[in-house]
Amino acid sequence: MLSYSSVHLASPFNHHQTILSSSPRRGLIPNDSSASFSYRPRPSPSLTSSLSPVAALPAGSSATTLVDEAEQEAAPSLPSPLKRELLPGHVAIIMDGNSRWARARGMPTSAGHEAGYQVLKKILELSYKWGIRTLTVFAFSAENWNRPKVEVDFLLMLFERVLKEGIEDFMRVGIRICLIGDSTELPESLQKLIKEVTEATKNNTKLDFIVAISYSGRRDITQACKSIAEKVKHGLIEPADITESLVAQELETNRIVELPYPDLLIRTSGELRLSNFLLWQSAYSELFFTDTRWPDFAEADYIEALTCYQSRQRRFGQRI
Repeated sequence: MLSYSSVHLASPFNHHQTILSSSPRRGLIPNDSSASFSYRPRPSPSLTSSLSPVAALPAGSSATTLVDEAEQEAAPSLPSPLKRELLPGHVAIIMDGNSRWARARGMPTSAGHEAGYQVLKKILELSYKWGIRTLTVFAFSAENWNRPKVEVDFLLMLFERVLKEGIEDFMRVGIRICLIGDSTELPESLQKLIKEVTEATKNNTKLDFIVAISYSGRRDITQACKSIAEKVKHGLIEPADITESLVAQELETNRIVELPYPDLLIRTSGELRLSNFLLWQSAYSELFFTDTRWPDFAEADYIEALTCYQSRQRRFGQRI
């Protein structure tokens, strides 16, 4: 097991200043219709230097009351024009464009993934600061195993680094980590680390950080159907008992940890598709697409996506 008191881990929230793309195309669409590289990001203060840690509660205190009062007192002001009462509770992101970002600069693919990692840390920090309760990111799809081995190996190494570097700060500020996807395909060392980190953070309540690795939305739905079929086969339920709610309960996002569906799904780098990500869960998510590549996705881009979300009137099929 990891020893958090004896191992000094570098903060995962150091980030570098990204370069904004020149003329990004952005829009909101309702859901109705590979070589070694030495990358040295500019250091900046860690998340824990700017965020309040989760303090130990006095004996006999009401945890809920103290946390609520502390959050109200310590809640930072939101950048204009964001409104706290209109923020999405759950943001999902398809982090696309790392490779194209690197090629455009004559760099190896690994440099793009490294730069993307720095942006992820910044977006996680902003989500925490602004009070977004759940952040889900598509880090590696089931189809990504077909990429060149050197790129896959680098990504797997990067995933391990993300978890090792992040655990200390996650524990300190109260972030819970969950991973969805077929973990059996991952290296044993990464599987072991995932179990340790998820176990260590399982009682954290400030923000749920969900990382999809080796994930497939179609496979998620398929395994839910298989699980239900087994229950019917063994007489635990009748076919007439199968409802949307029952299917939802069998999805990986609910079997690992019960999560709300994404309110807002962001995809970077100009592609206008979901690419097999949270297919069931995003049925009524608001979709935001931008030409900005993930390594260039900055605070201003995140604010724009959230502002665009706040302008929507969510009907869920009803006439309002």
